[in-house]
Amino acid sequence: MERIDNGEKRTRLLRKNIILSFLMKGWAGVVQLLMVPLTIMCLGDYKNGVWLTISSFLLYTDSLDIGLGNGLRNKLAAYWAKGDMEKARQSVSSTFFTLILIMLPIAIILLVLINTIDLYALVNVKPQIIDNLREVYSISTILVCAHFVIKFIGNIYLGLQLPAVNNLLVVGGQTLALAIIFVLSRQKGMDNMLLWVAIANTLAPLVIYVIAYPITFYKKFPELRPSLKYFKKEMVGELLGLGFKFFILQIAGIIIFASSNFVISNVVSPAQVTPYQVAYRYFSLTMMVFTVIGVPFWSATTDAYERGDIDWIKKSMKRLHMILIAIFCALVLMVVVANFVYRIWVGSDIIVPMSLTIGMALYLMIVITSLCYSYFLNGFGFLRLQLITTIISAIIYIPLAIALGHRFGTTGIVIALCIMNTPGVIVNMIQYNKIVNNKASGIWKK
Repeated sequence: MERIDNGEKRTRLLRKNIILSFLMKGWAGVVQLLMVPLTIMCLGDYKNGVWLTISSFLLYTDSLDIGLGNGLRNKLAAYWAKGDMEKARQSVSSTFFTLILIMLPIAIILLVLINTIDLYALVNVKPQIIDNLREVYSISTILVCAHFVIKFIGNIYLGLQLPAVNNLLVVGGQTLALAIIFVLSRQKGMDNMLLWVAIANTLAPLVIYVIAYPITFYKKFPELRPSLKYFKKEMVGELLGLGFKFFILQIAGIIIFASSNFVISNVVSPAQVTPYQVAYRYFSLTMMVFTVIGVPFWSATTDAYERGDIDWIKKSMKRLHMILIAIFCALVLMVVVANFVYRIWVGSDIIVPMSLTIGMALYLMIVITSLCYSYFLNGFGFLRLQLITTIISAIIYIPLAIALGHRFGTTGIVIALCIMNTPGVIVNMIQYNKIVNNKASGIWKK
């Protein structure tokens, strides 16, 4: 009876968070669609391509938490399920103060590098077009480093099976950034527009998390408030044991996707980053929909696995398989109407080849299918095979992308993305089935 009650409670909480997340992610999709033409209006093709390349660098920086955020997410979910509030607060406090200790030296090193290396050669940017590239990178880095520390609040809500709150924080930052970009787009002939766009996109999310801190730790969950008293070195070790695996997955994933902007900028042209990102943002709407549905299953799977409720996990996967079929149909329809949508959305000046459109749709389908299984494997805490396949893909991806980029342009780079992500889908699918059918052993259960 207890297992049934827990399963029903878990399902109700999932359903509630999915509905709320859909509302917020729906708005996030609108924000994303509006942000693209407004940013292009502010910067033009070339500078927008440069900004997208800078964004890729910032994504690297924002993911250097060596997996502590996701380690906290899994550990907090487990402690919360067991009712161990002491350990729960220790995990939160240890994560917060460790993130500060990690980021301070990283911020200093990055700022030194930004102001010593030849940035213009690195990203293939013309100094006569953008003369303040170091300033843009420096200010953006400082703001992202601050955001890096405080965004752990989102992992707390994820661990408590409240992903809708995490989505609210994220979309709040995106909305504030959109409002600032809209104001900037009305300013004709404004100096240093690239700098202001960078500040808008990096300061806005930081402001939202700063507001969320007292609400979270003084009003909603004071029992989890970070305190040096609850900082435990041994807890850091526990968080890193699992979290470091998530970190490697994050970095490898970023290398595979975010480095694409650098490859395009150097192999093709900074201007070609724009059509690539237009296609990606268009089709990534399907991934946004899927993550709204899929992300809540991560921490819910941890809870179910801790309680031995495998039947609930199997039923949940069947539901996600139905969603995958719907996503595939949506992607096919989006390919058919893509050129029409592009013209309305970003105008006729931005040309996205049909080969790039089809390639991007295929890439998103591969990624979404992989995520379908990854959410459950992450909830189980079995990451070894994901690590192996993702690291191998990350090592091979850049030389393959460069080779195919020289041969087929931007479309070749998307082909490389598809090739490198396919093995992960197959391995994830096999491992999941082995685990839920109690046939996993050796590396399949690590």
